[in-house]
Amino acid sequence: MRYDAEHKARTRQKVLTVAKQAIRQNGLANLGVAAVMKDAGLTHGGFYAHFPSRDALIDAALEEMLEGAKVRFQRITDGLPLPVALATYLDMYLSAGHRDSGTFLCPLPILSTDMTRLEPARRAAYAVTADRLASLMRPMIEAADPSLDPDEAVLVSRSVVSEAVGALSLARAIGPTEQSDAILDASRTALKRRLGLPAVPAGAVQ
Repeated sequence: MRYDAEHKARTRQKVLTVAKQAIRQNGLANLGVAAVMKDAGLTHGGFYAHFPSRDALIDAALEEMLEGAKVRFQRITDGLPLPVALATYLDMYLSAGHRDSGTFLCPLPILSTDMTRLEPARRAAYAVTADRLASLMRPMIEAADPSLDPDEAVLVSRSVVSEAVGALSLARAIGPTEQSDAILDASRTALKRRLGLPAVPAGAVQ
C-alpha cells in the first residue's frame, strides 16, 4: 500500500512537472490533457486518477509555479548581505539566461496575458505572488536606503517588481536579440542605480 501511494504521488508530480513546462512554453490556453499525459509517458485515461479535471490540473500547476517564484528568490538570496542579495537577484532576473530559460523562468511574465482571461481566484493568487516578491525585497531595499520610511519602502518594492516583470515580459516578447538584451541591461542598470545597490562579483548570479 505504501508503494502504491508513493508511486501515485510520483506519477502525479510527473504530470504536474510536464504541465508546468507546457504552460511556460505555450501558455495556459493551449494546455491539453492528452498532450501532457503523452509527454509524461502516461495514458490519457490515467489522468483522472490524479486530477478530477483540466481545471484542477491548472490550479495545481499554477500553485506550484507561483510558489516556486518565492522559493527561487530565497535560494538565490540566502545568506547574502541584504543589498547584495537584491543586486544578485536582479542580475539573475534581468538576464538573457533567465529570459531564455524554459524551466526556471519566473511565472509572473509568463502568465500575465493569460491572467486577464481567468477567474478572480486565479488572478488573486497571481497578485499575492507579486506582493510576496515585493515583501521579500522590502528589507533589502530598506537596507540599501535607510532613509526610506515604511510606506515608501512598500511603494519602491512594488515598483521594482513591476519594472522587472515588465522588462522581462518585453524582452521575452522581442526574443533573443540585441534589442532584447539591451532592454534587460538598461532595466537592470537603472534599477540598481536607483536603489543604490552594489555591483555583484562575476559568477555570483545563479
